[in-house]
Amino acid sequence: MKWLLAILLTPAAFFAAAAMDVFPLDGVWDFAFREGESLDAAESGFAPSGKMAVPGCFDLMGACRMKRGTALYRRDFILREPVANAFLVVKGMGLRAKFWLDAREIGASELAFSELEFATGPLQAGRHVVEAAVDNTLTAADAGLFQPYYDFFASGGFYHGIELKLQRRLLELDRILVRTRDFSSGMVELELEFKGGETPAKIDADVSFDDAPPVAVSFANGRAALHVPGFALWSPESPNLHTVGVSAAGCGRAEARFGIREFSCSEGKFLLNGREVFLRGVNRHDTDAACGYATSRQSVWRDLLLIKGLGANFVRTSHYTPSEEFLSLCDEIGLLVWEEALGWGNTPGQMADGEFVRRQTEQVVLMARKSINHPSVVIDAFLNECHSQTQEGKALVEKLVDAVREQDTGHAVSFACSRVSGDISNDKTDFIAFNLYPAWHQERGAASTPESLKEVVQRKFGETTRMFRAKYPGKPIMIAETGVYSLYGRRDGTAPQWSEDFQAEYLADSVGFAVENEEIQGVAVWQFADAPTFRRGGSDIRNKPMGLNMAGLFDEYRREKLAAGTIRRLFSESTDGKRD
Repeated sequence: MKWLLAILLTPAAFFAAAAMDVFPLDGVWDFAFREGESLDAAESGFAPSGKMAVPGCFDLMGACRMKRGTALYRRDFILREPVANAFLVVKGMGLRAKFWLDAREIGASELAFSELEFATGPLQAGRHVVEAAVDNTLTAADAGLFQPYYDFFASGGFYHGIELKLQRRLLELDRILVRTRDFSSGMVELELEFKGGETPAKIDADVSFDDAPPVAVSFANGRAALHVPGFALWSPESPNLHTVGVSAAGCGRAEARFGIREFSCSEGKFLLNGREVFLRGVNRHDTDAACGYATSRQSVWRDLLLIKGLGANFVRTSHYTPSEEFLSLCDEIGLLVWEEALGWGNTPGQMADGEFVRRQTEQVVLMARKSINHPSVVIDAFLNECHSQTQEGKALVEKLVDAVREQDTGHAVSFACSRVSGDISNDKTDFIAFNLYPAWHQERGAASTPESLKEVVQRKFGETTRMFRAKYPGKPIMIAETGVYSLYGRRDGTAPQWSEDFQAEYLADSVGFAVENEEIQGVAVWQFADAPTFRRGGSDIRNKPMGLNMAGLFDEYRREKLAAGTIRRLFSESTDGKRD
C-alpha cells in the first residue's frame, strides 16, 4: 500500500501524509441531493440518484448548482486483512457533515475547511461501506462558523479528498512533529505521536535525516532534541527542505518533511533566521473558477508561480484553514504563509456564544498543530475583522492566542483588525495587523482627483499607524488588507472607479505608503485574484457584480490586470533598499 501511495502522490504530498498505511477513497461516489433538508434529517442507507466526484463541490455541478441542502455520498472498499483501528480523514469539507461506516455513525463536525479524523474502531477483512451527509445550508445562528454575510462563497462538498488511515498495530507511530530549536546550529526537537494508546514514557528508535545513516535515539515522553547533519536553512530565497524518518520497534515507522527556520517579532520588526524581513504579499482565496474550493495541485501551483512572479515573499490564506497540499507547495516554492481559521466580521453575540467559542478554539488548535512541520507557515490567525473593540472580542482573541501558544508552533499569532480606532484586543498578540480601505469603503468622495486620493489614502494610513504605534509600542505593524475593485479589461486613462487604471493608482498610493514607511513591516494586497462571494443573498451592505469580489490583481481566470504591474514594481523596489 505504501508503494502504491508513493506512486499516486508527489513528494510534497507524500511527506505531508501520515505514516500509517493509507487507503485512498477519492473517486466517483454514489450520490443524492435533498434540497432544503438539514443535516439533522440525514440517515444511513439512502437511495442514490446519481454520482458525484470526491473531491468536488456539489453545488457547482449540474442539477445541484447554487442550491442549498444536504448531499448524500456513498462508496465501498475492500480490506485485504483486518486492522486494529482505522481513521477516516476528511481533508476539508463544507459546511457541516456526518459520517457512517457500515451503517454505524462514526462522527460529525461543523468545522468547515478543517482537516478532520474520525476513528472507525477495529475492522475485519472484506467489503465495507462508507457514507457521508454534507449540508451547505447557511444559518445565522450565533454558533455558526460560516455566517450568511461572509464575503466569500459558502460551497458544499469535499474540498481536498478523503482517505482511510489503517492502524495495524495496537500502538502505532502516526506522525513526527519537527520544531526548530536553534536555527544557527540546526537543532530540532522531534515529537512522536502515536495511535492506539498513550505516548510511552521512554522509547528507543532509529532516526535518520535525509540520506544520512540511522542513529539510535532514546525518546523521553515522545521527545528528543537532535542536530540535523549538513543542514541548510529554509527561506523564501532558498527553500531548503529536509526529511526525517523514525523507526520504533513494534510501533512501525513514520516520515516527515520539514525546514529549519525561525520567525520572530522583536523591537517592532519581523525577523526570519535573525534577519529583518519585510513581508511583501497578497491575500488569496483558495478557489478555482470552475471547481470552487476543490482546487487541484496544478491550479494551486499556477497561483503560487504568479504570486512569486509579483516579487512577493508572503501569502495570507483568507479566511479559512488552508489545505495540507497548499502548505507543502508553499514550502517548496518559498512563500511565507499567514494561515487563518474560519471567521469574518464576527459580532459580540457570536463571540460570546459558548458553542461558537468551542468551535473556534477547536479549529484553531487543529490548524496550528497540523502545520508545525511546514516551514512556510510563520503566522497563525483567526477572526478576520471581528468586533475587536468589544470585551467579547478581546476575551475570545486572548483565548485563541493562548490556545495557539500551547501548541508550541513557533508561529507568530495575531488577527486582522478593521475596528482600528476602538480596538482593545491586541494586548496579547505578537504583532498588529490592520485592514484599511480609505477613499473606497470610507471617505468615498475623496477620490475625485489623483492628488486628493493620494492625500487621503496616505493620511489615513499614517494616522492609523501612529495610533497603533502609540497604543502597542514595540510590536511590528503590518497592513493585512488594502485594495479596490476593478473590472478586467476596463481601461480608461481618466481612471474612473472600477477601472483597472483606478485600481493601479490606488495601490500605488496605499502599497507605496507601506513600502516607504519605516513603521510598517509588511503589506498584503487585497487580493490576489477575483473570487466568488455571496450571490443573490448574503451581505446587505454592498452588492457584488456577478457574485464576485473583484479586487484581484488577476481576474478569476488569472488574467493579469494593470495593478499587477504596479505591485511588481513596488515589491521589486522594496527588496533593493532599506527593507532587506
